[in-house]
Amino acid sequence: MKRLTLLPLLLSPNFSYAQKNTRFDSLYLSLFKAGKLNGNVLIAEKGKIIYEKSFGFADFETGRKLNLNSVFELASVSKQFTAMGIVLLEKQGKLKYEDELGLYIPELSSYKGITIHHLLRHTSGLPDYMDLCEKNWDKSKIAVNQDVINLFQQLKPKADFAPNEKWEYSNTGYLLLATIIERVSKKSFADFLKENIFNPLKMKNSLVYRSRYQPQLIKNYAKGYVPDSLKGKILPDELGKAYYTHYLDGIVGDGMVNSTLEDLLKWDRALYTDQLINAEDKKKIFSSVKTDTGTDTHYGYGWVLEDNKIYGKIASHSGAWAGYITYIERHLDQDKTIIILQNYDEVSIPVKNTRNILYNRPIPARVAIDSNGLKAYSGKYKMGAAEDRTLSVKDGKLYVQLDPGDPDDISELIPIGNQLFMDSGLSYSAIYRFFTADKQLKFQVLEEEKGLDDLGIKIEGINP
Repeated sequence: MKRLTLLPLLLSPNFSYAQKNTRFDSLYLSLFKAGKLNGNVLIAEKGKIIYEKSFGFADFETGRKLNLNSVFELASVSKQFTAMGIVLLEKQGKLKYEDELGLYIPELSSYKGITIHHLLRHTSGLPDYMDLCEKNWDKSKIAVNQDVINLFQQLKPKADFAPNEKWEYSNTGYLLLATIIERVSKKSFADFLKENIFNPLKMKNSLVYRSRYQPQLIKNYAKGYVPDSLKGKILPDELGKAYYTHYLDGIVGDGMVNSTLEDLLKWDRALYTDQLINAEDKKKIFSSVKTDTGTDTHYGYGWVLEDNKIYGKIASHSGAWAGYITYIERHLDQDKTIIILQNYDEVSIPVKNTRNILYNRPIPARVAIDSNGLKAYSGKYKMGAAEDRTLSVKDGKLYVQLDPGDPDDISELIPIGNQLFMDSGLSYSAIYRFFTADKQLKFQVLEEEKGLDDLGIKIEGINP
């Protein structure tokens, strides 16, 4: 049988800022020309912007182009601001992380043992409100946070698991956190963030904005687009009021913060200082915890956390909503920042190649292999005692099924050399190296921990 083991990858000449800038330009221009990028990009090292550029349109109908001050809906990147609101209230002594949900939202006091801490870390067990609303909400109306709370109170959907039993991403927790912020501060979520985060940090182009629930004129706004088989790109509103981004537009906390590249850089810089919070607070925000079963959550307060053997500790978050794909990544040990804001949701977030350039590493390039050649790699490969990994060819490309139980959870394996493929679906550069042993084809996965040269591996395709 075929067995998967984990090994590594690295290469690193010394590049100047100008050379990095040229490489970034080559990467993002190629993605833009391929229709895989429409948005704004900012890369910084120790707060110094080393690359910043706009690609594409803010309004495809009028041809209005994006610029560096364009305002984007952040989607789930908003969660870090909701989390900060809770941290600020805790610092003011107005709540405690160990307080139970029912103390602030008595309508949901039947959900015992769920604390603010659980809501922040996605360990509450509460089911995601989007599914609940899809089945039970009157879609002719726009729901707000209280409407969702009322639905939970009336229908009492069973929790998916006991508090802290496991980690499962749920937008419900952050909707409830925003409601707690409003009830404790006696201010709207929008006003609280403005007064306590945006104004102090001089984030002049940042706000909570619900374009359908409370429309207003936003200067320099990037409209969000979704793909359409006939028109190519359309606004989500063209899909009707029954489309989820319309009837859920009144909800805040899990999304609805809007911002710009440079405002987000101000936010990034402030998180290295004590301007809003102190070192103890930041330790909580950027620390992962284990569930009761001993599994690491890899999630802090509104941030996904990664300990990378090459790059050090990384805090990041992505967002996807109403035609927007957004991303912020902070390399805490190296003080490097990646911000990518896009307003078309059929695009990619080129994280691993951006990291490669940022750290002066080469980018493996695709080499040509025809469909028949790729089929030789198809089949089931043994990963462990109870798990297989399936590879298959579709439309002349080789794909790996990442989740054995979900045939749609696939990622392309891009050929980059002799029996070498790069996984396109991961934020880090995972290289699949195939070899024959015991008359069977097997593979190893080489991650970013060691040089390919050290392993005696030659990559044929390299972009400088």
